[in-house]
Amino acid sequence: MSPASAHPKHLVHSHAHDEDLPGTVNLQVAEGDDSAYGQALYPVPAEDPNDPLQWPTAKKNMILAVCSLYSFLGNCALLGPSVYIGLYAEEFGISPTKASDLVSYPNLAFGFGSLVLVPLYLKIGRRPVMLMSMIFYCAGLIGASQANSFGSLMACRIIHGFGSGVCEALPVQLVNDIFFLHERGQRIGWYTVCLCFGSTGPLYAGYMLAGGYSWRLFFYVEFAFSMALLIFAFFVVEETMYKRKPVLSTPASSANSAKIVNATTEAEKVADASDAEVAPVVPARRSYLSTLKPWSHIDREQEFWIVPFRAFTYFLVPQVLWVVTSFGIYIGLGALAFNYTFPLKITAPPYNWSQTNSGLITIATFLGYLLAMPFLTSSDRLAAYFTRRNNGIREAEMRLGVLLPAMIIAPAGIVLYGFAAQRDLHWVAYFFGVGLDQWGSFFYFTFTLAYAVDSYQANTSEMLIAMNLGKQAISFGMGIYLLDWILERGFAVTISGIFAAILLANNLALLIFMFYGKRIRIFMNKTWLARLHKSTIKSVEVA
Repeated sequence: MSPASAHPKHLVHSHAHDEDLPGTVNLQVAEGDDSAYGQALYPVPAEDPNDPLQWPTAKKNMILAVCSLYSFLGNCALLGPSVYIGLYAEEFGISPTKASDLVSYPNLAFGFGSLVLVPLYLKIGRRPVMLMSMIFYCAGLIGASQANSFGSLMACRIIHGFGSGVCEALPVQLVNDIFFLHERGQRIGWYTVCLCFGSTGPLYAGYMLAGGYSWRLFFYVEFAFSMALLIFAFFVVEETMYKRKPVLSTPASSANSAKIVNATTEAEKVADASDAEVAPVVPARRSYLSTLKPWSHIDREQEFWIVPFRAFTYFLVPQVLWVVTSFGIYIGLGALAFNYTFPLKITAPPYNWSQTNSGLITIATFLGYLLAMPFLTSSDRLAAYFTRRNNGIREAEMRLGVLLPAMIIAPAGIVLYGFAAQRDLHWVAYFFGVGLDQWGSFFYFTFTLAYAVDSYQANTSEMLIAMNLGKQAISFGMGIYLLDWILERGFAVTISGIFAAILLANNLALLIFMFYGKRIRIFMNKTWLARLHKSTIKSVEVA
């Protein structure tokens, strides 16, 4: 890492700005602007090397890697023990449905962790909350490895689930803090890759049964990796909370490059006239040692206690609600339904696989996400193409076209999986169905989230609280009685019928947002809800 006191040779300049409608951004390139994909860079950074937008790309990517790996480990710890449901039932003398609570309730706590931790990182900073949450997460893991009863194991599972809950909101917040608009789809995609690969936890957990330490080995290994990541985060993750002055929007009818340059020139003349001898002073870059402080400044303007309550109002924003249902349904289907049912199904006749191999279904998950990774930049590039065609005016909906194939492919995979389980088809059918569903889920995880953040920028952190609470509640509701539903109705009716229909209905909402998304934004911008959210903005976090 280069010395933190060194000044960058070039500070980014741009005249990009918001239009009056949230989700519509003027990215026309003026003379002297830095640009990417033919668009002026947005948000507009301050002329300050301490502004995270001005940091070197390598530093930004390192921070993103840390929080993405945290998301991977957090989700691995949540879902990995799903292959132990049969073992827990036998060891603690409970039913498989009761044993599945050791996955369902920590999953719920994982979502509700953001209710406390997100307002906290708004108040005291991203860095201290990340480090503190990782300490709680590690403590819960080592406690789970030592648990000797159902109650103690549940308590420790809830502690590490609650502690790591911030890893769902923090990566998105950090992406908005340190990356430009044209980079967000790809960077959120990298976080989503780690989030999705976290669902492969059952694969590792299954093979750890052969390690001689029963199910406890999984928690030992998770603890070791998590402690290493905690130490790495301490030295790498700098505080990214930064208040920059908002850029005033220019009416679309008069927003063009020449007028932007003229307005800037006039402003510079006024400044020079007021004090011709005083040149703008660029602050010095903070030293590396100063960035290692485990605490940040306290933002006394932030209302800690009211933020969680205000977050619930975001469930009334259509774009946010769509993210909630997309994440909740895909997690409920992929992360819970597949991981709950496959180990029980594949270890019984006619398959008779060993318990050690029961987590192999996550190979299909891994392959599905791996095949989706080449499309990480697709939404950014598609949006850039439509922005250039639209004379430099960016609309939030311009990235949504990449979701069209996934809209149909994912439900088809669910239908295949349900019929394979109902009719005891060859195990390849299970893998193919899961792979199709997870390939499609990657697109909906990544690009619905990027779309919501683009289209409704007021208090993004509160929006993330609503997303995390909602998606975990939906996935909890779909998973808590899943095994009972299947026993009553069968795999075909429950998974191929009910679950596939719910997923398809959610996916088809894509067409509504593609064709009517801007009208929805216009309508929402005139409501009391938009006025409430705008009036409570305390800082320009994502510009």
